[in-house]
Amino acid sequence: MSQLVTGDAVVLGLRPARLPSRALAVFIDLVVLWGVYLALSMALLSATGSLDDAATAAIAVALLLLVLIGGPVAVETLSHGRSLGKMACGLRVVREDGGPIRFRHALVRGALGFVEIQMTVGVVACIASLVSARGRRLGDVFAGTLVVRERVPVSRPVPVPPPPPWVAGHFAGLDLSRVPDGLWLAVRQYLLRADQLDPQVGWSMAQRLAADVASFTGAPVPEGMPPGVYLSGVVAERQGREAQRAFGGGVGPETGRSGAVPAPNAPGAGAGPVSGPGTAWSAPLSAAAPPAVPPAPAPSPPRPSAGGGGDGGGGDADGPRTGFVPPA
Repeated sequence: MSQLVTGDAVVLGLRPARLPSRALAVFIDLVVLWGVYLALSMALLSATGSLDDAATAAIAVALLLLVLIGGPVAVETLSHGRSLGKMACGLRVVREDGGPIRFRHALVRGALGFVEIQMTVGVVACIASLVSARGRRLGDVFAGTLVVRERVPVSRPVPVPPPPPWVAGHFAGLDLSRVPDGLWLAVRQYLLRADQLDPQVGWSMAQRLAADVASFTGAPVPEGMPPGVYLSGVVAERQGREAQRAFGGGVGPETGRSGAVPAPNAPGAGAGPVSGPGTAWSAPLSAAAPPAVPPAPAPSPPRPSAGGGGDGGGGDADGPRTGFVPPA
């Protein structure tokens, strides 16, 4: 399962940086780095002018190693792959699996970068980047890292295809809290690319993912349901629960979905379709014909009372004539 997530959800989502943007970022870093090195060298030489030549040479070499090699290593380690030049150009150094780099990655990059960039004026790094398919220099190859673009054109997110209507409510009772985020990411990537896959390969991937999700939920895949439909229904159920937690309103209280059946006296009851396991879609109750209200009967002529007419006394036995007819 890890190979599936890594190959489909992480690596394909990275955009390697091109050589011009990387060269500009390296140029900015070198300008800042050499400026700091020259300033510290002048300060230390003026402070240690009374020392002999051997001590001065030792301080110069230590300062060279500390600033020109230790500086980039410390900056990339603390900023997780973002130096000043990379921040200005919208780049970042990441591992090949997409994770943030650590000290050992930055150390290998900094040591080899001093040789292939500063000692050879960038010739070796440019040749290696042009030869590499993803624009990696020698430091990236030995450290297992990759420089990617962080600032990409904003595009409209592609929604996951919704499940068929008859799936609504089938997964309301599943426990989705134990499903890891990596598996959700793999399921989402599969649903987004299901139409682009070979039918046999897509069916095999869907069966594997459905079996993994079912093993975490503790409930088997419903018999007769295609694995792709099962995955889309489970993802839709999870999105509905997340929307309920985030916004609260507009989501059923029990199932976490908008398809929950409201109480008869609840506000808005009957305002939408009723759905659930084993039930068919029905028309909204608001679209049904309103109940017939019996028309008010015409007032009947007064009957003479037993006590001799008139409006006095208690009237007849049926009470005063108000035109109201009690319901049957």
